[in-house]
Amino acid sequence: MTTVLVLGGSGFIGGHVRAALRPHAALVCPGRRDVDLVACDVDELGALLRAARPDAVVACTGRLDGRADELVAANVSVTAKLVEAVAAGAPGARLVRIGSAGEYGPVPHGHAAAESDDARPVSEYGLTHLTATRLVELAAAAGRVDGVTLRVFNPIGPGLSADTVLGRVATLLRRATPGDPITVGPLSAHRDFVDVRDVAAAVAAAVRAPWLPQRVYNVASGRAVPVREAVRLMAEAAGFTGAVREDQPPPGRSAAVDWMCGDISRAARDLGWTPSYELADSVKASWAAMGA
Repeated sequence: MTTVLVLGGSGFIGGHVRAALRPHAALVCPGRRDVDLVACDVDELGALLRAARPDAVVACTGRLDGRADELVAANVSVTAKLVEAVAAGAPGARLVRIGSAGEYGPVPHGHAAAESDDARPVSEYGLTHLTATRLVELAAAAGRVDGVTLRVFNPIGPGLSADTVLGRVATLLRRATPGDPITVGPLSAHRDFVDVRDVAAAVAAAVRAPWLPQRVYNVASGRAVPVREAVRLMAEAAGFTGAVREDQPPPGRSAAVDWMCGDISRAARDLGWTPSYELADSVKASWAAMGA
């Protein structure tokens, strides 16, 4: 049976990745007490890999926000260490890294971003993810690592992170007093929301694929919707009838991007992957999983 080392397996995406891989692979899922990816060095990671002897390493790690140095440490340095450790400690193992749509930066309204498009991130978050993607691409081109990055767009679903726009809305809805409004940031931007269970299925497809002709794949729904519509669906799932006021400032990592949609044709062609969940079902599942 295939052995897969899952890093960040206790997180929002990582937990679903474990569930998707479990029927097909023997999983090794070290926690932070076993290895602190930010603090450890390459030799420690190499020892972990030599002990696990994985056929694939899946990195569901990284930071969504923080200072520039924190983002570099969590997103860039961890990836650099993983590349070196996999090359030395698990030669032949496939490295599957979770990237971000934030790598693209602004996209023309109506355009579905393709992996071949220029990437011009406008936030430190997006820049660190793009740098990590480039590190994996360079190592793969040099034949050092069989590495691939899955550029995940806006993941939602059971276990939704409170650090995301819909996660913050869900938290506000849970705390809301009947009849009172909730206050959020601007909701006019368009986003491509993809169910986290579809993300996990894409990871499993990337792990199982015998050969990957490309090193970057979009994981998205292929459809952009106004964030306001997603919030409306969340309020509907919560039974909330109050007003939603858009008086707060926008989040820093995506304020300059008012449209985002992913072209998923490459993943469909090479991985045999397409999304299965509809937005309304994903939003309902997000709310239901909160136990509200």
